[in-house]
Amino acid sequence: MAPKYRFIADTLRREAESGRYRGSGLLPTERQLCERFAVSRQTVRRALFVLEEEGRITRRQGSGSYLCRPQPVQALSGRTVAIVTTSISDYIFPHILRGAEAVLSANGCVPLLFATQNRISLERRILQTLLAREELDGMLVEGTQTALPNPNLDLYEKLLARGVRIVFINGIYPELAGIPSVLADDRGGGRMLAEYLHAKGRRDIAGIFKSDDMQGTLRYAGFAQALRDLGLPMEDARLFWYDTEAKASFRSDAFVERILGRFADCSAIVCYNDEVAVRIVSGLRRLGVRIPQKMAVVSFDNSQYSELALVRITSLSHGTQNLGELSAGLMLRLLKGEPCESVVVSWQLEEKESS
Repeated sequence: MAPKYRFIADTLRREAESGRYRGSGLLPTERQLCERFAVSRQTVRRALFVLEEEGRITRRQGSGSYLCRPQPVQALSGRTVAIVTTSISDYIFPHILRGAEAVLSANGCVPLLFATQNRISLERRILQTLLAREELDGMLVEGTQTALPNPNLDLYEKLLARGVRIVFINGIYPELAGIPSVLADDRGGGRMLAEYLHAKGRRDIAGIFKSDDMQGTLRYAGFAQALRDLGLPMEDARLFWYDTEAKASFRSDAFVERILGRFADCSAIVCYNDEVAVRIVSGLRRLGVRIPQKMAVVSFDNSQYSELALVRITSLSHGTQNLGELSAGLMLRLLKGEPCESVVVSWQLEEKESS
């Protein structure tokens, strides 16, 4: 079944094509659409965002949403946009990629997919391949190891000098100032989870974070700031850092149980993402630790992992917002020569049985 926002967008599109809103061209208000489809305002806004990106409506603050003459697909037809992410098929990446591809394809662009596996050397080869292409108009980029200095900035500079438009997803390279991005509020998310656990009566809170990506360091920063502000203990032994090379180690039961041995005196664990959290939940169950009575587990991304875990995991989500769709929308604006500003996406808590 299609998401609700897609159903609403499809319905309004059909009604517009049938001439229902001919005359004033004014669509129903957000409140009217919420009541009609029995959905939240956020869902309605996402549906309207889809129509706006298709060039079918324009939204005027304080006035409403109006039909407009659709941008001819030919205007962007054949524009080539490379989508470079750390992965294509793993974890949350298919969801992001589907969102980006849908927006780009609907506007006549040709997406090309590349995966760096979060490796600097592979990112360099991909950038060299893209530089050798005669036709390349834009790039949606999830940076590689964004918490570390990147030796591939010279190739990004060459691409920019050629007029290639770039939008970053999930992280940025600070040296490339002025490039628009779509980022999650990761610092705010780390703080939110720590504050949530404290409100649940948890004082001794451990954390597992990824060290070579900006997302991990920012999530830790918000987590640490919350512990400090709440007057909660902050012990080195209650933190575990891992990098891309160590990611596969979480598949080892012995590895996970060694981590949990360090956290034996804790009452809660904040995990970098659901992929880690599901392993932690499995490890706790093997050790006979009751969740959440003895140990609460919370995480980021609200992915399928959080639903399929032995105990469903409380996790942060982006609600109805899709980072792929948002980044592709920014790219379309760049390709049309329109002004473009970065987007920071808030997290919202999805409470489940693990806390």
